[in-house]
Amino acid sequence: MRRCLGGWGVSVPVFVRLLRVRRRSVFRVLPVRCPLVGLPSGVLSVLSRAGCGAVGFSGSRSVVPAVCASVAARVGSLGCPVFVGCARGVDAAFRGFFPSARVFSASSFGSGVGSFAARSAAVVRAVRLAGGVWVSFPSGLCPAGLLPSASSSRAFCGSGSGSWASAAFAVGSGLPVLVFGFAPPAGWGFVSLGGGWWFSGWPASQLSLGF
Repeated sequence: MRRCLGGWGVSVPVFVRLLRVRRRSVFRVLPVRCPLVGLPSGVLSVLSRAGCGAVGFSGSRSVVPAVCASVAARVGSLGCPVFVGCARGVDAAFRGFFPSARVFSASSFGSGVGSFAARSAAVVRAVRLAGGVWVSFPSGLCPAGLLPSASSSRAFCGSGSGSWASAAFAVGSGLPVLVFGFAPPAGWGFVSLGGGWWFSGWPASQLSLGF
């Protein structure tokens, strides 16, 4: 929260102003127009189709791309369920964007490293059952040797990247997947949508501009 235009600005796209009502101080939340990063038409089309199901998010624990706000705004306009994990970084950002999101906590799956893999696999399964789309914001290139698999134990094989392991499990499970920032390996079957976005799922010809 910081001072902005005579009120208080916060890290979500709203404006908070301190008002005096009957000698009491109250905060009023006002919508504002925030500068958002543009999304390619293909990404908008994928997210629009996801509006019939759900959207799951995962990504870097240390870097939150600016484009996340634009994705959240688009998904929020669709009103579809949001599923996300309990990690910091990208997970935390989307928990902030969507306070009503279904959050999967590693503590619900035991303890140790295995609990984090189990949590991530559970989020992917929930999105798949809802007929949704998986959106990933990894912090680097995919580890060598990691391949899409419908087996969670194969996808979460200790490659060193939970974001790519989740994407591998999602692709292997038949989920449509969007990846931003880093190109997936050629053998994973992704196509470029432009603007740093990659997609695996329906044929590219089905990404019509019907939004």
